[in-house]
Amino acid sequence: MNINFDGLGVHLGNLYRLSNAKSRSISAENPTGEKGRAAMAEPDGNSPARELGRGWKVSPSAKVKAGETYTLAEIEGPGAIKHIWFGGYIGREFILRFYWDEQEHPSVECPLPDFFASGWANNEGRETGGPFAPLNSLPVVVNPMRGMNCFWEMPFRKKCIITVENIGLRDRTTFYQIDYVLTEVPEDAAYFHAQFRRSKPVRYMEEHVILDGVNSKGHYVGTAAAVGLNGANGWWGEGEIKFYLDGDRDYPTICTTGTEDYFGGSYNWEVNGKYFTYSTPFMGMYWVIQPDGLYISQQRFCMYRWHIPDPIRFENDIRVTMQDLGWRSGGRFLPRQDDIATVAYWYQILPTAPFPPLPNRNGLEIV
Repeated sequence: MNINFDGLGVHLGNLYRLSNAKSRSISAENPTGEKGRAAMAEPDGNSPARELGRGWKVSPSAKVKAGETYTLAEIEGPGAIKHIWFGGYIGREFILRFYWDEQEHPSVECPLPDFFASGWANNEGRETGGPFAPLNSLPVVVNPMRGMNCFWEMPFRKKCIITVENIGLRDRTTFYQIDYVLTEVPEDAAYFHAQFRRSKPVRYMEEHVILDGVNSKGHYVGTAAAVGLNGANGWWGEGEIKFYLDGDRDYPTICTTGTEDYFGGSYNWEVNGKYFTYSTPFMGMYWVIQPDGLYISQQRFCMYRWHIPDPIRFENDIRVTMQDLGWRSGGRFLPRQDDIATVAYWYQILPTAPFPPLPNRNGLEIV
């Protein structure tokens, strides 16, 4: 049989097609992803599997020491990442980085919860405690209790390295699984990228920058946002999302009508006097954290918008910004100074331009 399908881009319309792609998976039970090498750890006297022996969930997690960078995966290509899952510690003291084809600097650099569009997720106290909201979209799914999943397809040609850095002061436990295929990669396949930015607060009369510094051909595929309000003053989401493409300077090519409009909602997401949350395949405002009358004094929101049916194409460069805008007296707009953290997701041709430095531990902290 002549099989020429590479196994990438699988969907319901081609799921029946055979390919020569080889399925592999990396986890703490098989850190190299080698064929026939999973679940081989030997239990010691303290293991819950000490009476069961090899093959009985001996090594389901890994310890990432404070200040350590732990290599989750190192894969020789060609191939593609198909699915990633995380459990255990979920917080901004874990920094994810992806490196494609032996580049020295990463193409993905992001705090772990923000990568999964869950910027306010944090189990600082205990693994089953802390805030949580389910997210049910096509490429990103967050399930109880903070089971983080992504299905962004990420092809690479020579090599893939995925690391997690613990920038905190305590050792942390991570549970993870990285599912991938070894297969040929089409010539026109671009590389997945994700970049975190935070304005804490947004400077007065300035826009939050979601992405800039990209100088390549590619397409923009998504935005995740975590917004924490500084002050009440009514509605906060009048700001426009702007896409400056291929040499745009003073004015963008694409401009939305408002924040809630860009994330697929309308009229403040207000239904019967309350914010109405939703989580759909391509867009959502799925999480509202309300003041509790004691320690939580301000509202917080999580949103996402996946440009999967409608990627935003660029030939040479792209810049994306978000206004922070509300209302003041007399029907006038109010430039706000809220806490906005975003992740931009896109595909592009290598090389990747170096990213701006991430905020330090204090700059990332949820306070």
